[in-house]
Amino acid sequence: MSSGTGSRIVVTGATGNVGTSVVRLLTEDPEVGSVLGLARRIPEWSPPKTEWAAVDLASERADLTGHFSGADAVVHLAWAFQPTHDPATTWRTNVLGSIRVFEAVATAGVPALVHASSVGAYSPGPKDHAVDESWPTHGWPDAAYCREKAYLERALDIFERDHPGIRVVRMRPAFLFKRESASEQRRIFGGTFLPGPAARPELLPFLPDVPGLRVQALHTDDAAVAYRLAARSEDARGPFNLAADPPVDAGLLGEMFGARPVRLPRTAARSAIAAAWRLHLLPASPHLFDAVLRLPLMDCTRARAELGWRPVHTATEVLEEFLLGLRQGAGAATEPLRGRKVG
Repeated sequence: MSSGTGSRIVVTGATGNVGTSVVRLLTEDPEVGSVLGLARRIPEWSPPKTEWAAVDLASERADLTGHFSGADAVVHLAWAFQPTHDPATTWRTNVLGSIRVFEAVATAGVPALVHASSVGAYSPGPKDHAVDESWPTHGWPDAAYCREKAYLERALDIFERDHPGIRVVRMRPAFLFKRESASEQRRIFGGTFLPGPAARPELLPFLPDVPGLRVQALHTDDAAVAYRLAARSEDARGPFNLAADPPVDAGLLGEMFGARPVRLPRTAARSAIAAAWRLHLLPASPHLFDAVLRLPLMDCTRARAELGWRPVHTATEVLEEFLLGLRQGAGAATEPLRGRKVG
């Protein structure tokens, strides 16, 4: 890392759920001299030591090499979840845009790349015990999100082979939530008009208990700490699982809501989601639902041992904060995170 004025770190996708937390933590680090945030739309929010540039990764004309020049690390977070009905569009941003980022990192001579992979990159795995980073990353092929994350894992395999002098870190976090992301995630997965106040315990007398619906969650700020540690490290490289305990299932949610879990067959749940998705009433696709039912639980020993990382929030605390944000229409002063209370 550079000395004197501190490190210069570039963050793509800097105005989203993860990006805002990563930028804030980097600006609070006394060893970081400056942060350049890249996003499609420059936000009103401007923390100390931060500059912004409007960049669309889907555009071949984006001057990524110029933005990356002189950087000590690039933290690549940019990702488009929608439109799920047009996977070619998300492919252009997520896959082709990411490859442009990788190529620009090499051309600009950036010594470190921290890439946002995901639990979604993993092949189907167990729900009764956790797997480490050696679990295969072939994704679930029917879900665009998983397919794209897995494809980029292969792209990074080639990138690391061709550029052994660049330190590459692949973060594989669980589902990330914070209060300020509530409105954005409601729009992405639940739809524009899903009322946030519906997330109230008294309105849910029972919860559907779908076989396989057991996943992990993590507070976005806890994930951001891991990204900061990786970007500032001299030797951290390779994949790191990131998740908090306990795993989230119908039993845990039932305790939180005071609701009784009721067994619901996979086929019935998927049919309802598929019907709503085909009618454009629900943005989240049934293909992503299929993938979630197959995601493995992750062992985070490596992140604890090599990064010195530990989550501050439990998964239960994360969900409680997020649900409060849903009810309040919480958001932040960036275009992706704008708050909106519906209902």
